[in-house]
Amino acid sequence: MHMKLTPRLDRNLRDRLIGKAKRRAKEAGRSVSSLVASFLAALDIQEPRVRTTPRVRSLRGLLAGARVSEQDYHRHLEEKHP
Repeated sequence: MHMKLTPRLDRNLRDRLIGKAKRRAKEAGRSVSSLVASFLAALDIQEPRVRTTPRVRSLRGLLAGARVSEQDYHRHLEEKHP
């Protein structure tokens, strides 16, 4: 559901938010712009979490230390699917 803000309410919310941002920036010894930049950079870095299935978790590390090359993989596929 989307709520339409009245100009007065919108201005009050905006003023309160800007006031909080200025206080936080002052406490941190930074500018509001640098806080916003850090926030946006953090959003950019975060990758969506992918849920790993139990089957995939059981396969993790299965080939650790194994010497398997790409040629071995191609050979396997050729044998499996002649």
